[in-house]
Order: sequence, then C-alpha cells, then structure tokens
Amino acid sequence: MAFVDSILTSRQISQGNACHSSESEPASRAVLMMIYSPSKYISSKARFILSEVLALKGKDYVGYLLDSLKAASSGNKFGIPSNFRLVISLTSLACYSALPNYQKHVIQHGGINILSSFISWWFDNPVHLNRSSVAPHVQSHFSGRTCCWPSSEDWEGEDMLLLFGLVALAELINAEDRCGIFQNQMELRAAFIRDLQEICINNSYSGPRWYAAYILRHLGLFGFPSKFGREFRELLTDNEHSDVELIIKNQEPVRVHGVILLVRCPSLLPPEELLKEKAFDSSYKQDSDSCNRLITKVRLSAHVDCQSLTKLLEYIYSGSFEAGEDLVKKLKILAKHCNLQSLVQLLCGSNPKWGTPFPSFDFTSALEPAGRNFSDIIFEAETSGPSNQDCSSCSISVLHLHVHKVILWPSCEYLRALFQSGMQESHSLTIKVPVCWDSLVKLVSWFYSGELPRPISGCLWDNLSKEEKLRELEPYVELCSLAQFWLLEDLHEKCFRLIVSILDSCQYLSITIIQMAANLNQWKLVEVAAEYLAPMYHHLRNSSEFDALDEHLIEIIRAASVQFSQRNGHLVTLT
Repeated sequence: MAFVDSILTSRQISQGNACHSSESEPASRAVLMMIYSPSKYISSKARFILSEVLALKGKDYVGYLLDSLKAASSGNKFGIPSNFRLVISLTSLACYSALPNYQKHVIQHGGINILSSFISWWFDNPVHLNRSSVAPHVQSHFSGRTCCWPSSEDWEGEDMLLLFGLVALAELINAEDRCGIFQNQMELRAAFIRDLQEICINNSYSGPRWYAAYILRHLGLFGFPSKFGREFRELLTDNEHSDVELIIKNQEPVRVHGVILLVRCPSLLPPEELLKEKAFDSSYKQDSDSCNRLITKVRLSAHVDCQSLTKLLEYIYSGSFEAGEDLVKKLKILAKHCNLQSLVQLLCGSNPKWGTPFPSFDFTSALEPAGRNFSDIIFEAETSGPSNQDCSSCSISVLHLHVHKVILWPSCEYLRALFQSGMQESHSLTIKVPVCWDSLVKLVSWFYSGELPRPISGCLWDNLSKEEKLRELEPYVELCSLAQFWLLEDLHEKCFRLIVSILDSCQYLSITIIQMAANLNQWKLVEVAAEYLAPMYHHLRNSSEFDALDEHLIEIIRAASVQFSQRNGHLVTLT
C-alpha cells in the first residue's frame, strides 16, 4: 500500500502540497529492490503481492506515470515535473513493467516510445541526481565517502533517472517482439542504438551501462561496447603481429594475438602456453623481429564452427557483435566453455544483477609476468635508476616495461607509423621513451586501460609538502609534452585539465610548473600558470623565487599581472 501511496504523494507534491516525500521514496525503492532481487523467491513473492495490491486501481495510475515522462521530454519548460516526481514515476514504471499483468497495458499506452524518448531527452539534457537529493533521510555524517578511504563503486551514482528509465524500458522490450520495436523507423532506431552505446562507453556508473547493454541485446547487438573496443576491432584482420593460429576442422586457420586472448579469453590458450617464460637477451640490443614468438597452433573442438568462432573473436577484440537468435544459441555453448560469464548472462537474457560491476575492456593484466611471455618490445624510461626488482624475464639494468606492439598499435598513431617505417628503430627491441619512470608507468597504464592514473587526493594530498606535491604533478607535465609529440590528443587534454585543476587549488606550485612547462614547450600551460601567478606578481618579483625563472617567463607573468589589474580596476604602475 505504501507503494501506491508514493504515487499519490508525488501527484500531490506536483500540485503544490508539501507531503511526506521522505516516506514515499523509500517505499517505492524498497518495492523495486525486492522485485529485482537476485533471489527468485523474494522477486516472485514481491511481484505476486504487488499484482494483488494493484488489482483494483493499478491500471488507472499508468497514464499519470507516463504523462509525467512525456512532460519532461516534451521540451516545454513549463509543466516539467519535479525531480522527486520523476524519480517516483520512473521507479513505479520499473515495477509495473516487471509485472506480466501490466506489461501489455503499459505498452498499449505507448510505454516503449515514451521511455525511449525520455532516455534520448536525458541523453541530450542530462539531469544528474543522486538519491540523497530526493531522500534527505539517507544523509548523515557517515553517508559520504571518507576522503582517503576508497569506496565501492556506486551502481546508480548521480544517474538515477537514467537507470530507472532503462530498467523500465528493458522489461517492456523484453516482453515485446523485438522485430516490432521501431518498426519502419530505422533512423530513430539507429539514433537510439547510438545513445545506448554511448551510455555503455562513457557513463560513469555500472547500473546504466549494464541496462543499456541489456536493451541492446534485444535490438540484436550483444556485448559491452567500449572505447577500446572500437579501436581494437581492426586488429581482427591484422596478421603482422599475430602469434597464435586457431585451427578449425575443414576450415582455414584463424590468426589471432596471444596477449589479447590471455586477457580477454585465456580458455582459448593451451595451459602450457600460459606457463612458458620468454627470455630476453640481457644486452637488450637484439632485433624485435628475432624476439618474436613462433606461431602457436591451437586445435579447437570439432563442435566449434567458423561462424560462431568469428563472432566470439569479434567479442574478444571489440567487446560487442551483432547476431541473430539462431547463432546466439550456438554462442551460449561456446561462451560457457570459454568461461565468459558476463557474456553468457547477456546471451541468456538474464536481468543484470544489482551491484554487479560492468565488464571492463582493460589490458593492464598483460603487464604482469604472464603477459611478458607475449611481449615483443620494451619501453625504457629516460631517467636512470635501478632495474625492475620483479622482472624475471630479463636482466636489463635500467627501468623498463615489457609491452606489446599489438596493444600500442591501435592507440598511438606515432608508434604505428614508427613500427611500419622500416627504419632501424622499427626493428629495435627497445624504445627509449623521453620521460621519467613515473611518467612512463602512467603512459603505459593509459595505453592498456584507457585511464590516466590520478595523483593522491583528499587529506593525503593536503598533508604533502610542496616538494612532494610537485613530484606528484611533474609527471603529468612531462606527459603533456610527450602526448603532443606522439599525437595523443586525448591524453594531452586529460593531463592538461588535471594540472590546471591542481594549480587552481595550489597556485603556489605554478612558479615551478611554469618553468618546467616552458622547458617542454607547453606554452598553453605556461599561460595558465602565468594567470595564477599574476595576482602574486608584486610579492614575487622581489623574492628569490623569481631568480630561477627565465627572463621571458618573468615578462609573461608581468604581462598577465597587467591584464589582471586592468580587469579588476587596479590602477597600479608596474616596473
């Protein structure tokens, strides 16, 4: 009954009455959690009881709930429902859509079109909303994250509206014949698929990403789209760096890359292959071609057909694929044998389990000892230092990382051109990267995960000395320069924004960073640092801190100070 009351309460609040919102949201959420519980007993019991409660007037509320979403996505600023009303409407629809007795009723009232329009509207006008903003009772001194204590990932985060909309839509699409969805609306269908793929790739929270992938499954697209997947798809046709041959009965062998199988589907590699250790010459001057592995031949079961294997490899390399229902049946068996549990769950059409992390497309594990077996190139840091203590693959005496051309290839145009150039460097086993060790580790992490490791934060950062903070920040300045030279625009932008965000709160670091940026020809960063130093110019020009700066940098800061004074109406004579 509290669930029904929450719908009525949201209606009264929308009409201007301040009612018991603190009671309505917990009631609707509790019902939602029980209906989508991983426990079949709890889920079935909750659905049965809710169906009984809604038996009298349940259908009367459907129109009101859908009208709330239509008002939000109409584009008319007048009459847009409150965030609280939207949360209750979407939560309630997600519950209604899970009940077989009401699915058809919601669909007949345009539920699929209204929900898909709402999601498209949200995509263009994202409303970021976390639970505490509509349920004040969850706020407490202990509800926030402790600054230096890592917290588990929030499944819905600030995208409650998007998640609940996707949950409701997923249930309706699951109940409807997928061939009838977007019938004769191919452009609309394609646009909606692009929106769902963008959610999978760029959303920060696992909940919306899981349900976007689940809906794509009903549109004939299976898997977990990712930015890396888009880049790695082309490697399926690359035989130059392949080192494994998959042999199928009465078919041409398929050439693939051992390191990609190691990370994405190790079941396709023979166990003995995972235990081999590859030794690198201690002189580390050998040719990378002479270091390449022999082709490993893997004979697959006679039950594996070429079409199923092709789709499985498409998933392994790109994270997603298109398939019809007949092929899906074969892929279920193959995916189970390959222990790809997330893919099996999607192929079986099982609802996402609340709290389950979204599958990542991350190759960082290839940098571990098992991955060195497939390495064909070594990155050396420019700065000298002791050799890697845990490197059992070689006795190289400088700091280094064993990496893989096939993973670097899609991510870096500069390295791709170098490997193809035919010059001496293209055959060398080692590449000396002109950055320090800390910068090199962050660079390789970017190549292998698509994520830039961030400096420490919170109270740990606050307790660092100025010198320690500079040591944390300097690798990102180095990477800014390298990214510009290696044509890594995304990495350059990430590093630049991170540096600026830190300088914004620690402006006193700018005087050291401005000189480092100038030495690396990062003039955009020089300008930003000068802006932060401008208000302090009169104090700094008579201090010893300016002694370390080049004259032209002092002039840049002076000019920035003049502009700062003019903007703020200060009549100051600068000398």
